Amino acid sequence: MLLQGVKKLLSQIEREGRRLMTDYILLMHSDAVREASDELWEVYFAKLRNLDVFEGGSSIGPGEVLRKHGNPGRVSNHLVGYIRVKAKDLASAKALVEGNPVFECGGSVEVRELPRD
Repeated sequence: MLLQGVKKLLSQIEREGRRLMTDYILLMHSDAVREASDELWEVYFAKLRNLDVFEGGSSIGPGEVLRKHGNPGRVSNHLVGYIRVKAKDLASAKALVEGNPVFECGGSVEVRELPRD
């Protein structure tokens, strides 16, 4: 009974700690000097999942920029994908870029905070 109570408390502490972490988005640019293999992606996603920081992601396809009045800006064609992660701070989020296939293949990865407002 005591062990079950301790496990429940630890689980609540873990959930609270994750809730207090900040959301970040990793924006992958299209400037990699070589294409990343599927294996690199599998290893990277496994790393993020094992760290329990992976919140989702996707490649980014074609689209349009809309504006109610006047001419819209240009589509950001250099963005090819994103990954959403949780981290305690910007430095921790930046550390998660290590192993990212776009980064490892010479490309740029932009790290941006997703504020809770």
